[in-house]
Amino acid sequence: RELVAEIGPNASAATVDEAARTADVVLLAVPWRAPEALPAPDAVAGKVVIDAMNPYRAEGGLYDLGEGTSSEETARRLPGARLVKAFNTIWYQHLATQGDPRKPTAARRAIFLAGDDAEAKAVVSQLIQDIGFGPVDTGGLVDGGRRQQPGTAVYNIDITSREAHELLAQEVEE
Repeated sequence: RELVAEIGPNASAATVDEAARTADVVLLAVPWRAPEALPAPDAVAGKVVIDAMNPYRAEGGLYDLGEGTSSEETARRLPGARLVKAFNTIWYQHLATQGDPRKPTAARRAIFLAGDDAEAKAVVSQLIQDIGFGPVDTGGLVDGGRRQQPGTAVYNIDITSREAHELLAQEVEE
């Protein structure tokens, strides 16, 4: 109650499942290692779900997922969700300070996204643009998600959308 009061009159409290059921788009920004923090699969079935999580261990380092990605596991945990990997390569405080909707999209800080549902990716791309960043599509959920994992060339890199497209084009050529 105190937090809701502090945030203001447009805030309300709800359980994870209540919030997911009433949302048009759901953003997963909890520790990946805590699947119990996710909404129930039926609460997000058919909804655009943004996976901003990375597979970090509580004690540091990453989980060994073999050939798989954290988003593939998240998709298995939430069957029926229209999953898009995004917002996982940018430090959360940069979201508050580096967006600039006045700039041309190509000159904005890049935020990467990946997914297999073109309509869901379009929704997420528009959200990225609305908050002043430049969306950069890395591909499908598996290959594109793999390109966004911690330790990759695009992870936590402060570049413009134009520079990001150039970087991804160079990767394809190599």
